[in-house]
Amino acid sequence: MPSNEQRRAAAKRKLERRLERQAERARKRKQLTIAGSVVGVVVVIAAGVGIYFLTKGDSDKTTAAPDASLSSTPQVAPPAAPKPKAATVACTYTDAGPAAKPATKPEKTEVSTQDSPKVSIDTSQGPIGITLNAAASPCTANSFASLVQQGFYNGAPCHRLSTQGLKMLQCGDPSGTGKGGPGYQFANEYPTDQFAQGDPALQNPVSYQRGVVAMANAGPDTNGSQFFLMFGDSQLPPQYTIFGTVDEPGLATLDKIAAGGDDESMATTAGGGKPNLPVTFESARIG
Repeated sequence: MPSNEQRRAAAKRKLERRLERQAERARKRKQLTIAGSVVGVVVVIAAGVGIYFLTKGDSDKTTAAPDASLSSTPQVAPPAAPKPKAATVACTYTDAGPAAKPATKPEKTEVSTQDSPKVSIDTSQGPIGITLNAAASPCTANSFASLVQQGFYNGAPCHRLSTQGLKMLQCGDPSGTGKGGPGYQFANEYPTDQFAQGDPALQNPVSYQRGVVAMANAGPDTNGSQFFLMFGDSQLPPQYTIFGTVDEPGLATLDKIAAGGDDESMATTAGGGKPNLPVTFESARIG
Protein backbone atom coordinates (compact mmCIF):
# COMPACT_ATOMS: atom_id res chain seq x y z
CA MET A 1 0.00 0.00 0.00
CA PRO A 2 1.46 3.44 -0.92
CA SER A 3 2.58 5.61 1.95
CA ASN A 4 1.17 9.10 2.53
CA GLU A 5 4.36 10.56 1.11
CA GLN A 6 4.05 8.45 -2.03
CA ARG A 7 0.42 9.48 -2.46
CA ARG A 8 1.35 13.15 -2.07
CA ALA A 9 4.14 12.76 -4.63
CA ALA A 10 1.78 11.07 -7.08
CA ALA A 11 -0.82 13.81 -6.60
CA LYS A 12 1.86 16.45 -7.17
CA ARG A 13 2.97 14.79 -10.41
CA LYS A 14 -0.64 14.59 -11.59
CA LEU A 15 -1.17 18.29 -10.84
CA GLU A 16 2.05 19.22 -12.64
CA ARG A 17 0.98 17.28 -15.72
CA ARG A 18 -2.43 18.96 -15.70
CA LEU A 19 -0.87 22.42 -15.41
CA GLU A 20 1.53 21.63 -18.24
CA ARG A 21 -1.37 20.58 -20.43
CA GLN A 22 -3.28 23.77 -19.58
CA ALA A 23 -0.24 25.90 -20.41
CA GLU A 24 0.20 24.09 -23.72
CA ARG A 25 -3.45 24.63 -24.61
CA ALA A 26 -3.20 28.33 -23.78
CA ARG A 27 -0.08 28.67 -25.94
CA LYS A 28 -1.80 26.99 -28.87
CA ARG A 29 -4.86 29.22 -28.54
CA LYS A 30 -2.66 32.28 -28.86
CA GLN A 31 -1.09 30.82 -31.99
CA LEU A 32 -4.51 30.15 -33.54
CA THR A 33 -3.52 26.51 -33.95
CA ILE A 34 -5.74 24.89 -31.41
CA ALA A 35 -6.14 21.16 -31.02
CA GLY A 36 -7.96 19.12 -28.45
CA SER A 37 -11.61 18.80 -27.63
CA VAL A 38 -11.57 21.17 -24.67
CA VAL A 39 -10.15 24.10 -26.64
CA GLY A 40 -11.02 25.88 -29.85
CA VAL A 41 -10.23 23.20 -32.39
CA VAL A 42 -12.07 20.01 -31.66
CA VAL A 43 -11.26 16.73 -33.33
CA VAL A 44 -13.77 13.94 -32.76
CA ILE A 45 -13.15 10.52 -34.27
CA ALA A 46 -16.31 8.47 -34.68
CA ALA A 47 -16.66 5.46 -36.97
CA GLY A 48 -13.46 6.54 -38.69
CA VAL A 49 -14.84 9.96 -39.55
CA GLY A 50 -13.05 13.04 -38.24
CA ILE A 51 -14.93 16.18 -37.29
CA TYR A 52 -12.91 19.37 -37.27
CA PHE A 53 -14.20 22.44 -35.46
CA LEU A 54 -12.91 25.95 -35.95
CA THR A 55 -14.05 29.50 -35.63
CA LYS A 56 -12.43 32.53 -34.19
CA GLY A 57 -13.18 34.51 -31.07
CA ASP A 58 -11.97 37.56 -29.19
CA SER A 59 -8.31 38.57 -29.23
CA ASP A 60 -7.36 36.33 -32.15
CA LYS A 61 -8.47 33.19 -30.34
CA THR A 62 -9.82 30.32 -32.36
CA THR A 63 -13.37 29.14 -31.65
CA ALA A 64 -15.38 26.16 -32.86
CA ALA A 65 -17.45 24.55 -35.69
CA PRO A 66 -16.66 21.38 -37.85
CA ASP A 67 -16.32 20.32 -41.47
CA ALA A 68 -15.88 16.64 -42.41
CA SER A 69 -18.79 14.53 -43.61
CA LEU A 70 -20.66 12.75 -40.84
CA SER A 71 -22.83 10.60 -43.06
CA SER A 72 -21.27 7.39 -41.76
CA THR A 73 -21.19 8.48 -38.12
CA PRO A 74 -23.59 6.55 -35.86
CA GLN A 75 -26.68 8.40 -34.75
CA VAL A 76 -26.40 10.12 -31.40
CA ALA A 77 -29.06 11.64 -29.19
CA PRO A 78 -29.54 15.33 -28.50
CA PRO A 79 -28.35 16.60 -25.12
CA ALA A 80 -30.43 15.67 -22.10
CA ALA A 81 -33.07 18.21 -21.13
CA PRO A 82 -31.63 21.04 -19.03
CA LYS A 83 -31.80 20.73 -15.28
CA PRO A 84 -34.16 23.26 -13.68
CA LYS A 85 -32.52 26.49 -12.54
CA ALA A 86 -33.54 28.98 -9.89
CA ALA A 87 -36.02 31.67 -10.91
CA THR A 88 -33.17 34.18 -10.96
CA VAL A 89 -29.48 33.54 -11.54
CA ALA A 90 -26.39 35.72 -11.16
CA CYS A 91 -24.36 36.25 -14.35
CA THR A 92 -20.73 37.30 -14.61
CA TYR A 93 -19.22 38.97 -17.65
CA THR A 94 -15.47 39.59 -17.69
CA ASP A 95 -13.26 41.76 -19.90
CA ALA A 96 -11.75 39.97 -22.90
CA GLY A 97 -9.74 42.22 -25.19
CA PRO A 98 -10.88 44.93 -27.60
CA ALA A 99 -14.37 44.83 -29.06
CA ALA A 100 -14.95 44.49 -32.80
CA LYS A 101 -17.56 47.22 -32.42
CA PRO A 102 -18.32 49.45 -29.42
CA ALA A 103 -20.33 47.49 -26.87
CA THR A 104 -20.85 47.35 -23.13
CA LYS A 105 -21.41 44.41 -20.84
CA PRO A 106 -25.05 43.67 -20.04
CA GLU A 107 -26.38 46.04 -17.40
CA LYS A 108 -28.54 43.29 -15.96
CA THR A 109 -26.58 40.63 -14.08
CA GLU A 110 -29.43 39.19 -11.99
CA VAL A 111 -31.29 37.40 -14.74
CA SER A 112 -34.69 35.72 -14.83
CA THR A 113 -34.93 32.18 -16.14
CA GLN A 114 -38.65 32.59 -16.74
CA ASP A 115 -38.48 34.68 -19.92
CA SER A 116 -38.37 33.51 -23.53
CA PRO A 117 -37.76 36.72 -25.49
CA LYS A 118 -37.92 36.69 -29.25
CA VAL A 119 -35.37 38.30 -31.55
CA SER A 120 -36.22 39.35 -35.10
CA ILE A 121 -33.33 39.61 -37.54
CA ASP A 122 -33.68 41.03 -41.03
CA THR A 123 -30.85 39.72 -43.20
CA SER A 124 -29.90 40.42 -46.79
CA GLN A 125 -31.23 36.94 -47.64
CA GLY A 126 -34.45 36.96 -45.63
CA PRO A 127 -35.82 37.03 -42.08
CA ILE A 128 -34.53 34.93 -39.19
CA GLY A 129 -36.51 34.78 -35.96
CA ILE A 130 -34.98 33.37 -32.80
CA THR A 131 -36.66 32.44 -29.52
CA LEU A 132 -34.14 32.73 -26.70
CA ASN A 133 -34.07 29.99 -24.07
CA ALA A 134 -33.41 31.76 -20.79
CA ALA A 135 -34.54 28.71 -18.84
CA ALA A 136 -31.58 26.70 -20.15
CA SER A 137 -28.95 29.40 -20.75
CA PRO A 138 -30.01 32.61 -19.00
CA CYS A 139 -26.66 34.42 -19.02
CA THR A 140 -26.16 33.72 -22.72
CA ALA A 141 -29.68 34.82 -23.60
CA ASN A 142 -29.18 37.96 -21.51
CA SER A 143 -25.93 38.83 -23.30
CA PHE A 144 -27.40 38.18 -26.74
CA ALA A 145 -30.44 40.34 -26.00
CA SER A 146 -28.20 43.11 -24.67
CA LEU A 147 -26.05 43.10 -27.82
CA VAL A 148 -29.18 43.16 -29.98
CA GLN A 149 -30.50 46.16 -28.04
CA GLN A 150 -27.16 47.94 -28.44
CA GLY A 151 -27.26 47.47 -32.22
CA PHE A 152 -24.07 45.42 -32.06
CA TYR A 153 -25.20 42.99 -34.75
CA ASN A 154 -26.61 45.58 -37.16
CA GLY A 155 -24.54 45.54 -40.34
CA ALA A 156 -22.59 42.44 -39.28
CA PRO A 157 -21.93 39.76 -41.91
CA CYS A 158 -22.18 36.02 -41.42
CA HIS A 159 -18.63 35.05 -42.29
CA ARG A 160 -18.80 31.27 -42.53
CA LEU A 161 -21.08 28.60 -43.96
CA SER A 162 -20.57 24.85 -43.65
CA THR A 163 -22.78 22.37 -45.48
CA GLN A 164 -20.70 19.19 -45.11
CA GLY A 165 -20.79 17.43 -41.75
CA LEU A 166 -21.61 20.46 -39.67
CA LYS A 167 -24.59 22.17 -41.22
CA MET A 168 -24.45 25.69 -39.90
CA LEU A 169 -24.17 29.39 -40.65
CA GLN A 170 -21.80 31.26 -38.34
CA CYS A 171 -22.46 34.90 -37.51
CA GLY A 172 -21.92 37.49 -34.80
CA ASP A 173 -18.58 39.13 -35.65
CA PRO A 174 -19.07 42.71 -36.91
CA SER A 175 -15.54 42.67 -38.34
CA GLY A 176 -16.37 39.71 -40.58
CA THR A 177 -12.98 38.16 -39.86
CA GLY A 178 -14.11 35.48 -37.43
CA LYS A 179 -11.87 36.98 -34.75
CA GLY A 180 -14.12 39.71 -33.38
CA GLY A 181 -16.21 39.83 -30.24
CA PRO A 182 -17.89 42.26 -27.83
CA GLY A 183 -14.87 42.85 -25.57
CA TYR A 184 -16.15 40.58 -22.81
CA GLN A 185 -16.71 36.88 -22.26
CA PHE A 186 -18.76 34.57 -20.05
CA ALA A 187 -19.12 30.97 -18.99
CA ASN A 188 -20.63 28.05 -20.87
CA GLU A 189 -24.18 27.06 -19.99
CA TYR A 190 -26.45 24.31 -21.34
CA PRO A 191 -25.52 21.59 -22.22
CA THR A 192 -21.98 21.95 -20.84
CA ASP A 193 -23.32 22.68 -17.36
CA GLN A 194 -25.03 19.28 -17.27
CA PHE A 195 -21.61 17.68 -16.75
CA ALA A 196 -19.01 17.89 -14.01
CA GLN A 197 -15.82 19.68 -14.99
CA GLY A 198 -13.44 17.18 -16.56
CA ASP A 199 -16.15 14.59 -17.19
CA PRO A 200 -15.00 12.42 -20.14
CA ALA A 201 -18.56 12.61 -21.49
CA LEU A 202 -17.82 16.20 -22.49
CA GLN A 203 -15.79 14.73 -25.35
CA ASN A 204 -18.63 12.54 -26.65
CA PRO A 205 -20.70 13.99 -29.48
CA VAL A 206 -24.37 14.80 -29.09
CA SER A 207 -26.82 15.92 -31.74
CA TYR A 208 -27.13 19.66 -32.23
CA GLN A 209 -30.37 19.59 -34.13
CA ARG A 210 -31.80 21.63 -36.96
CA GLY A 211 -33.01 24.98 -35.64
CA VAL A 212 -30.60 25.16 -32.70
CA VAL A 213 -28.75 28.41 -32.03
CA ALA A 214 -25.46 27.88 -30.18
CA MET A 215 -22.44 29.92 -29.16
CA ALA A 216 -19.06 29.60 -30.82
CA ASN A 217 -16.13 29.78 -28.41
CA ALA A 218 -12.35 29.66 -28.09
CA GLY A 219 -12.37 27.07 -25.34
CA PRO A 220 -14.31 26.65 -22.11
CA ASP A 221 -16.01 29.80 -20.81
CA THR A 222 -14.88 32.10 -23.64
CA ASN A 223 -18.29 32.92 -25.11
CA GLY A 224 -18.64 36.36 -26.67
CA SER A 225 -20.82 37.44 -29.59
CA GLN A 226 -20.26 34.77 -32.25
CA PHE A 227 -22.85 32.06 -32.69
CA PHE A 228 -24.01 29.51 -35.21
CA LEU A 229 -27.41 28.65 -36.62
CA MET A 230 -28.01 24.97 -37.38
CA PHE A 231 -29.93 24.16 -40.57
CA GLY A 232 -29.29 20.41 -40.26
CA ASP A 233 -28.71 17.92 -37.46
CA SER A 234 -24.99 17.78 -36.66
CA GLN A 235 -22.79 16.09 -34.10
CA LEU A 236 -20.69 18.10 -31.67
CA PRO A 237 -19.34 17.55 -28.17
CA PRO A 238 -21.61 19.32 -25.65
CA GLN A 239 -19.22 22.24 -25.27
CA TYR A 240 -21.20 24.84 -27.21
CA THR A 241 -23.94 26.67 -25.33
CA ILE A 242 -27.41 26.24 -26.80
CA PHE A 243 -29.45 29.36 -26.16
CA GLY A 244 -32.25 29.54 -28.70
CA THR A 245 -34.19 28.12 -31.62
CA VAL A 246 -34.83 29.41 -35.13
CA ASP A 247 -38.40 29.85 -36.38
CA GLU A 248 -39.75 28.33 -39.61
CA PRO A 249 -39.24 31.44 -41.79
CA GLY A 250 -35.70 31.59 -40.44
CA LEU A 251 -35.07 27.97 -41.36
CA ALA A 252 -36.29 28.71 -44.88
CA THR A 253 -33.79 31.57 -45.05
CA LEU A 254 -31.01 29.29 -43.81
CA ASP A 255 -31.96 26.62 -46.37
CA LYS A 256 -31.73 29.24 -49.12
CA ILE A 257 -28.27 30.33 -47.94
CA ALA A 258 -27.10 26.72 -47.64
CA ALA A 259 -28.33 25.89 -51.15
CA GLY A 260 -26.13 28.70 -52.49
CA GLY A 261 -23.05 26.96 -51.12
CA ASP A 262 -19.78 28.51 -49.99
CA ASP A 263 -16.51 29.58 -51.58
CA GLU A 264 -14.51 26.82 -49.82
CA SER A 265 -12.03 29.42 -48.56
CA MET A 266 -11.78 27.54 -45.26
CA ALA A 267 -11.85 24.04 -46.75
CA THR A 268 -8.32 23.17 -45.62
CA THR A 269 -8.69 24.65 -42.13
CA ALA A 270 -12.07 24.97 -40.47
CA GLY A 271 -14.15 23.67 -43.33
CA GLY A 272 -16.65 25.51 -45.48
CA GLY A 273 -16.10 29.14 -46.36
CA LYS A 274 -17.85 32.42 -46.96
CA PRO A 275 -21.43 32.02 -48.15
CA ASN A 276 -21.80 32.46 -51.91
CA LEU A 277 -24.98 34.37 -51.11
CA PRO A 278 -23.63 37.20 -48.93
CA VAL A 279 -25.44 37.39 -45.60
CA THR A 280 -25.58 40.65 -43.64
CA PHE A 281 -27.69 41.46 -40.60
CA GLU A 282 -29.51 44.56 -41.78
CA SER A 283 -31.21 44.93 -38.41
CA ALA A 284 -31.84 42.94 -35.25
CA ARG A 285 -34.40 43.80 -32.59
CA ILE A 286 -36.18 42.30 -29.60
CA GLY A 287 -39.71 41.20 -30.39
